[in-house]
Amino acid sequence: MKRQTWSSQLTYILTVAGATIGFGATWRFPYLVGEHGGGAYVLIFILAMILIGIPVILVENVIGRRAHCNSVDAFGGNVNNKPIPKVWKILGYMGIIGSFGIMAYYMVLGGWVISYIVNIFSNICGFSSDFNLSSPIGKEITSSFYEKNIEHAPLAIGIYTFIFVLINWFILRKGIIDGIEKSVKYLMPLLFLCLIAMVIRNLTLDGAIEGVKFYLTPNFSAITPQLFLYVLGQVFFALSLGFGVMITLSSHLNKEENLIKTASITSIVNTIIAVLAGFMIFPSLFSAGLQPDSGPSLVFKTLPIAFSQMHFGNFFAIVFFLLLIIAALTTSITIYQVVISVLQEKFKCSKNTAINLTLLTIFIFGNIPSILTYGPWSDIKIFGRNIFDAFDFISGNIFFVLTALGASLFVGWVLKDEAIKELDNGKDTPSKFATFWLWYVKFIIPLIILAIFIGGFVIKI
Repeated sequence: MKRQTWSSQLTYILTVAGATIGFGATWRFPYLVGEHGGGAYVLIFILAMILIGIPVILVENVIGRRAHCNSVDAFGGNVNNKPIPKVWKILGYMGIIGSFGIMAYYMVLGGWVISYIVNIFSNICGFSSDFNLSSPIGKEITSSFYEKNIEHAPLAIGIYTFIFVLINWFILRKGIIDGIEKSVKYLMPLLFLCLIAMVIRNLTLDGAIEGVKFYLTPNFSAITPQLFLYVLGQVFFALSLGFGVMITLSSHLNKEENLIKTASITSIVNTIIAVLAGFMIFPSLFSAGLQPDSGPSLVFKTLPIAFSQMHFGNFFAIVFFLLLIIAALTTSITIYQVVISVLQEKFKCSKNTAINLTLLTIFIFGNIPSILTYGPWSDIKIFGRNIFDAFDFISGNIFFVLTALGASLFVGWVLKDEAIKELDNGKDTPSKFATFWLWYVKFIIPLIILAIFIGGFVIKI
């Protein structure tokens, strides 16, 4: 059967943007900025997107479009009429393991967000008064709510997570084009509109300018070797590199698409969304007199305090959490598709069987353990971390880094001239950009990735 291709360059870019703009941009990026120097982090992040993000996206784009198949078999085939050693396919399987690890806790984060939406909406409708953001609240209330409704509510979070999984299931059953492409065409503009509305609202708050100053003014004393490691790790996380996502999505590109253009636009759009997320969050924090360095709990424990000090706080809180769930959804459906494509094409499963098997397996062996992390299984430790954090650390700091490193070596040392030809859309004479890119990928990128990997065991990215 002929492989489906994207209906247009725009829909592909929207889908890739959706895949990369998830909790990485709306949850992880803001709290890392808050912890690491404000404007200094933003400046280095933008530079890293240009110097690392675009070249590595091109690596996975070339691998995917060259093979026009799933993320495991994409590391096979022939080069110069010689078969590629099968050992390279290990990289594809590593990407699947990384995808499992990310989805194991990612879907549960979606369940957390749904819990906030349900509880805030219940207050608006008068069904509950536990979390009313129509008047100022303190950290004691947000912390108590988090403990009661997130950490110590495994059944409720299990139900909300399952609902989020069902939404993904419904979209995935429609396939790459009718499901993922058409959904993202509507979800991405909606995400952008919600984000712009929140930015405009928060920039008009009293004291918002102090948040903007913190966000945009680089504190050069904060620029250290450690900061570079945090930034580089975020670039990989934000662009979904090393999971097989870009390989899978680009395998549905036709041979006429300009890979350089699409990769550049993808990185630019991702950077813009991440930067806008900062304009949404920091003005509201400084307006409420809150500290920006509260870490991963920034969105769930600290930001609701800021919403409670706004007019129509409940309304804007719901808009914000809806924005989070939309961003998470556009990412989760594409990560699921990595595993589904392998089951369909390599193991000859039917589409529905592949979807059901993927979602059910991740729910049972990944989502449920993550949900139970803060309850009955709180004493279980893996590498000194609870189950939830272990999934994040192992997949994000080990598998995605090693997979991206292997992909760069594969392009630079195995595909070589064939990679240049793929990037140049089959031109006989290689372009100067493609020639430089291959050299950069062959020598420079592996050194940078190794630095991230080694540093990841010393500093949690």
